[in-house]
Amino acid sequence: MSKSNKVKRKPSFAVAVYPILFMVIALTIGVGFMKLRAEPIILLSGINAGIVAYSLGYTWEEMQKGIIEKISRALPATLILWSVGLLIGSWMFSGTVPMIIYYGIEIINPKYLLVTAFLITAVLSTITGTSWGSAGTIGVAIIGIAQGLNVSLAATAGAVVAGSYFGDKLSPFSDTTNLAPLAAGSELYEHIKHMLYTTIPASIISILVYFILGSRIAPTGSAQESITLLQGQLSNLFNWNILLLVPVVIMIAGSLFKFPTLPTMVINSLLSVVIGVFVQGFSLVDGFKSLINGFNVSMTGYEGEVLADVLTLVNRGGTTSVTATTVLVFCSMGFAGIMSASGMLDVVLEFILTKVKTTAGVIVSTIAACFTVAFTTGNSYLSILIPGELFKDVYVQRNLAPKNLSRTLEDSGTVLVPLIPWSAAGAYMTATLGVTTLEYLPWAVLNYMGIVIAIILAITGFGIARISDEEKERIIKERNISI
Repeated sequence: MSKSNKVKRKPSFAVAVYPILFMVIALTIGVGFMKLRAEPIILLSGINAGIVAYSLGYTWEEMQKGIIEKISRALPATLILWSVGLLIGSWMFSGTVPMIIYYGIEIINPKYLLVTAFLITAVLSTITGTSWGSAGTIGVAIIGIAQGLNVSLAATAGAVVAGSYFGDKLSPFSDTTNLAPLAAGSELYEHIKHMLYTTIPASIISILVYFILGSRIAPTGSAQESITLLQGQLSNLFNWNILLLVPVVIMIAGSLFKFPTLPTMVINSLLSVVIGVFVQGFSLVDGFKSLINGFNVSMTGYEGEVLADVLTLVNRGGTTSVTATTVLVFCSMGFAGIMSASGMLDVVLEFILTKVKTTAGVIVSTIAACFTVAFTTGNSYLSILIPGELFKDVYVQRNLAPKNLSRTLEDSGTVLVPLIPWSAAGAYMTATLGVTTLEYLPWAVLNYMGIVIAIILAITGFGIARISDEEKERIIKERNISI
């Protein structure tokens, strides 16, 4: 019998869960204890999953097809990632981010920095629909302000991540906000409205935490001295001009008028380079370099000694800065593709369903499934799509409105991923904000508190929308669901 005609066997639960356990243990030991890079471990886990899939009768061609399908789904996010690299480099080159830092240090009271970080990134991410763009632009500026005020970078980064994912979760311009109702079979704006049941309480708790802990922050004399030095050096490196805010206005306007995100960010980046040439007097050659390799202080022509904090702050951006994150995404998609193509991930999630007896059980099982996919693949798209596909008929059969599923997918899929160190989002936030995932995790209150609120609602039944028998029958006929 040729390989292409091999009989395929459905994996048992033990066989299906083995590659996941292997990956979890390998990542825990390798990344958690040995401080190894996650990419080789994920590749090793993919090879292990491939061996299991081959033993089940799947050929390399079939596994490769699954990998390609997963990578193709991740390409839109990868393109956005590259464009964010362009944007950061160009906004540094134009002086946009440095100016926000300069005046932000003067305006923001250190006691309210954490609250401000959360609210500003929440507003920007809601308007723009991108958590990565918000963290990579305004978030970077806020981190710079925190450095100048001697405020905890871990706490500030956590507030930035939480605020950034507030909008990623609720904005109609966000890809995941559109993907969740698509996967669950609900309607976009019904989905957004239904998410307020979990997002608003989680946001209030976050603000209270940031306010209480932030009120204990008091700048020291050394902090004030460092602020003066930081502002003085930024003034020496850049010229301040109202035109530096044009890229920010364009980014917001593009989102309000629903312009495509990728072209808007690319055009914004090119315009920012032009602003840097005419306002800052930098060279066009360096402007193009900043898009690819990131901005460097040497481009300013400043001959004096530059503070280490300033170098850390402004020497960043460019598409090459996100290359490692891209590699991590592709490695994760390799593992996910094999697990999906061989049916092993389906078996694991189907096993969960056999244990579900109540409405709370359905929702908690969805959360567990999202966590499983997010933890093993590190991909927010997969943590929405795979559980959504497996659970959407179950919700209808239990007379639960599809918007319950789409809300749960966002609560436990979208916002959970940046808390996983080996995920693309976790790696990006770490690279962009300069704080490790495990350091900012406790401070990203919104990201895990939403899951807590979702479980409470599932148990109490509050905020759980149901459908009538007539609506149930209509959906069953539309989807051709077998009872």
